[in-house]
Amino acid sequence: MNGFGIVSYGVAALSFLVLTVLLITAWRGRQQGAHLIVASAVTALWAALLAIQSYTGNVPVLGIYLAEAIRGGAWLLTLVAVAGVAAPPALATAARALCVVLLGAAVIFPLLEHFNIAVINPTLLLSRAGLALSLLALILLEQIYRNSSQVARRSLKYFIIGVGTLFAYDLFLYSQTELLRAVSVDAWTSRGILNAFAMPLIAIAARRNPEWSLDVFVSRQIVFYTTTVLVIGSYLTVMALGGFYVREIGGGWGNVGQIVFFAGAVVVLASLMTSASLRRHALVFLSKHFYRNKYDYRIEWLRFIGTLSSTDEKDAGRTAVRAMTQIFSSPGGLLFLRDETGKKFLPYAAWPMSIDSLGLPASISADDDLPQFLASKQWIIDTDEFRRAPDFYGNIALPQWLLDHPHLRIVSPMLQLDSLVGFVVLYDPPPPFELTYEDRDLLKTLGRHVATHIAQQDADRRLAESRQFEAYNRLTAFMMHDLKNSVAQLNLIVANAPRHKNNPEFIDDAIATIANTAERMTKLIEQLRGATSADRNVPADLRELAQQAVARCSHRDPKPQLQPGPPVRVMANAERLAVVIEHIIRNAQDATGETGTVSVSVGRNGADARLVVEDTGAGMNADFIRNRLFRPFDSTKGSKGMGIGAYQVREYIRLLGGDVDVQSTPGEGTRFSVSLPLCQEQEAKVAPPDAVVTR
Repeated sequence: MNGFGIVSYGVAALSFLVLTVLLITAWRGRQQGAHLIVASAVTALWAALLAIQSYTGNVPVLGIYLAEAIRGGAWLLTLVAVAGVAAPPALATAARALCVVLLGAAVIFPLLEHFNIAVINPTLLLSRAGLALSLLALILLEQIYRNSSQVARRSLKYFIIGVGTLFAYDLFLYSQTELLRAVSVDAWTSRGILNAFAMPLIAIAARRNPEWSLDVFVSRQIVFYTTTVLVIGSYLTVMALGGFYVREIGGGWGNVGQIVFFAGAVVVLASLMTSASLRRHALVFLSKHFYRNKYDYRIEWLRFIGTLSSTDEKDAGRTAVRAMTQIFSSPGGLLFLRDETGKKFLPYAAWPMSIDSLGLPASISADDDLPQFLASKQWIIDTDEFRRAPDFYGNIALPQWLLDHPHLRIVSPMLQLDSLVGFVVLYDPPPPFELTYEDRDLLKTLGRHVATHIAQQDADRRLAESRQFEAYNRLTAFMMHDLKNSVAQLNLIVANAPRHKNNPEFIDDAIATIANTAERMTKLIEQLRGATSADRNVPADLRELAQQAVARCSHRDPKPQLQPGPPVRVMANAERLAVVIEHIIRNAQDATGETGTVSVSVGRNGADARLVVEDTGAGMNADFIRNRLFRPFDSTKGSKGMGIGAYQVREYIRLLGGDVDVQSTPGEGTRFSVSLPLCQEQEAKVAPPDAVVTR
């Protein structure tokens, strides 16, 4: 049993099994992809067979030969498929013929041995078949590389390196076997690890060549951590060998020296692994040499959106700057936004420092070179590049504070509909950092997104302000409505005074009306001053309030009639609820001629108090009730009405937990019903039958 051989080929089998699964799940039906899947699967089975052979030692040479022939043939046919028309026809034919010959030999030679016909030594047969496969595979790889364009070579580079590693090592192994007339055990067992190292290169090549119809996704994090594990393992292996050497030459101090050496190696490894600079260099190396793009845009965009939508910062500007700095690992940044006049740009936010602590100018004129350049060119400005070659930027005059600060590196415009609404200034990211075209495109995209985000925040703020003004305007409209009703009462007194000024009853009624109006105006003023609360609810008798409203409306025809009944108590502001009832009654009077009737009834309906005002007036159709009756500022009284009375009634009733129901028929009249929750102290009482109001 060969322990290293088991591990070596076991790792290779597992690696190519993972690659096979990735390729199968990503396959889209193209021929090159199918060949690569078969070659990867065959390699996984080949490595598993050799791992078994290392464990048991019972696999015959002919079985190993057959596995080698199938594995080599699968890769040869894959190379022919990848090469396509780039490979000479004779070379493609030779590759296919070699596969047939090698497989045929696996059948013919056992038959010859069975008839005692002398044949070649099985080990030499294995080595010569391996040499033929290796040479032809390397020739095909050379043809693929030489006949590819410069663009295609970038995509095929890792495929050629990966597959070339497999067959270059096979060429070395079988050449050594030919020379020594025996297979080197060390070289044979090391072969599995080498195949495992080639697997990631083949996977990256499959991802870089979409024309193979293999949409393989290899996460940067997986590649980074896998590479880290491999490097750590190699480092520890080398250090273990070094410790063994120290123990061998150290004499009596050998064991102590080995322990000290290995402990020091672990300390050095821990220092390297915790180095942020080394991590950045490794990530840059992987991104530059193993991926088409510098950034993993899926991860970066998710992090950017997550930061931008977080509530860690109350200031949207600071959050936006932080979201941009995270992508480039920048230590900080500044944000300038255009003011409402559009004539200057103001310092708006900074992260992680405070904007007030930076000594920035109070404003930058929109006519200065920097805003004009950003608005017209929409370029990203690299201050390091500007210092070296200002003519590349048209020799514009950058602000002196920007040039004097050695760490302010990047100026990125924020555009909304191609209009410059601001710009971001980022501090120099830690090395290694080079501002490439990919960084510039990403900065432009981020700038547009941040501009939209901040514009949305500003729109939300303006909407909140407009709603505050709307509430103020609505309050003003309600005040005007109450004033209009009070003025109408006073005008009615003035109009009737010439005829009834000598009537004591008229004088008493006029004084009572004036006193009531004065009281209502006083309460309105107190509410505006905040001395009283319009929403302070206390137990109130709904029947008594209805009686007061009927009395105030009885000076005009048709006089409302209140039906008798017991008290019904609700929780409400008595003054506001009385105004609501009075408004309903006056509307009924307005809709009814002098010969009609207006009746008011108060009672209970289950757990609700019910106020019903019925008239025999003109009535309303269903469309008017549904679409216009409760719409604010929609009046049928022309310039005499505000159009908010019915709306005010419904909103206040709903505020109390009740509701309003209107039933009307044109030409017959209207039934206006108000339901309110009963006061708790009355809910348990049973009302007499004649006090119950139903629909």
